[in-house]
Amino acid sequence: MPDAGFQLRAYAFIDSMQPQYSAFLGSELDGDVPLAGMAELWLELSPGSEVYNLLDSALKSTQVKPGLQMVEREFGLLEIHSESVDSVLDAGQSILAACGLSLADRIKPAIVSSKIINRVNPYQAQQINKNRKGNLLLPGRSLLVLEVEPAANIVLAANAAEKDADVQLIHFSPFGRFGRLFLSGTESEISAGFDAAQRAFSTLNK
Repeated sequence: MPDAGFQLRAYAFIDSMQPQYSAFLGSELDGDVPLAGMAELWLELSPGSEVYNLLDSALKSTQVKPGLQMVEREFGLLEIHSESVDSVLDAGQSILAACGLSLADRIKPAIVSSKIINRVNPYQAQQINKNRKGNLLLPGRSLLVLEVEPAANIVLAANAAEKDADVQLIHFSPFGRFGRLFLSGTESEISAGFDAAQRAFSTLNK
């Protein structure tokens, strides 16, 4: 049984970060820089302030590196990564054990909304480009906008879509109530990327 004081909102494990995805994170995270091919884990928990102690304990007992720790409202979020898949999994298990939790306690990720916009208008592309941190959205391309909760799970969609489809990563945000992802490509590429994102979630929800 989980500790009554803890809630596991997200446990998002990635066995191999893709090039665009890792480059995006490297420009955004305040901690150690992740590289393509590394394994990674995002954990979203409450109470939020527990992430400080939990991350410190995981760093002392395993060979992972921290990319992020933050508290947003009542939720705490942390990211760890390593060249060793086993090290990341061991760190995740140590954190869960410290909280009296298991993967079965994880809130199942759910797609809140999804929209594919074909042949994006040049003015719309420029509006999105003003706030993006990844690739530029080119006019005439197709655009996927995906929202997921809990928010941290959006990283699974971003990495899976890049791994399985020839898409361009425009932006994603794993913070707040909903995680959001923006991908561009041809109509067929975007469709394939969306399918890959859905498969990443369906695997967790079995």
